[in-house]
Amino acid sequence: MILEVAILNIKKGFSEEFEKAFGEAQAIISSMKGYLSHSLKKCMEDDDKYILLVNWETLEDHEVGFRKSDEYKEWKTLLHHFYEPFPIVQHYR
Repeated sequence: MILEVAILNIKKGFSEEFEKAFGEAQAIISSMKGYLSHSLKKCMEDDDKYILLVNWETLEDHEVGFRKSDEYKEWKTLLHHFYEPFPIVQHYR
């Protein structure tokens, strides 16, 4: 199992809209091959900061299967305009 970790800094004042869009986007990621589970947590000290944790069966399921898919294009359209700066994504075993 691989854990994907992303710290998400949201443009100031857009957290509520981000959460609504993420509610829609999570259906996309949870339908992907190799997806196991995910959790989005809001920072207690900073209202515009979140951590996204996604468990995948393999690194390739995330990096190739998801990121090279048509579904990822939809994910990007829903979420990527909220990030400032764009998040660094790391993987853990």
